[in-house]
Order: sequence, then structure tokens, then C-alpha cells
Amino acid sequence: MKIKKGDTVKVIAGKDKDKEGKVLSVDAKNSKVVVEGVNMITKHAKPSAANQNGGIIQKEAPLDISNVMYLHKGKATRVGFKMDGDKKVRFAKTTGEVID
Repeated sequence: MKIKKGDTVKVIAGKDKDKEGKVLSVDAKNSKVVVEGVNMITKHAKPSAANQNGGIIQKEAPLDISNVMYLHKGKATRVGFKMDGDKKVRFAKTTGEVID
């Protein structure tokens, strides 16, 4: 996966276009990501042990991974892979700098 948990990304398509946030989780199997404060949904919850009162809850819904782009130094960039010695590393295509 080119995007990992903890990365800062920018939404490039959909109702939340141009919003930015941190990736909370990545579902590689279904190609989905959950981004902090983006694609908020309203969920009606019954009272439970965890949530005594129940009620209406706002939470993030998964986005397709194709609708987000990695942010490198404040600018959206594509991500590539290259070999750095014997390690495979991610790099920003705009600058060529190694991400991690």
C-alpha cells in the first residue's frame, strides 16, 4: 500500500474534496482508508455498556484509497517505491525524497 496509518493525506474527490487529515486506519483488502474529520456520517446508537445514553454519534466513514493523495511538505504528491540499498522505501514523486 502506498498510504499507511499515520500519513497526512488530502482528499481529491467527493463531497469532502480539498480537506486534509491524518489516516486513522487502512483496509488493504477493500482499498479503503479512514481519515480523521473527513467523510463524517451520523450513526444512531442504542444504549449499551460502552455508551450508556445511546443517541446520535458523528463518526468517520471509510473512503476509497483512490480518492486521497499523500501530502509531502504541504503539497499533494504521488508515491512510488524504490530500492535504497537492500531496503524498499516509499518516495515522493514530486521531489524524489524518501518518505520513510
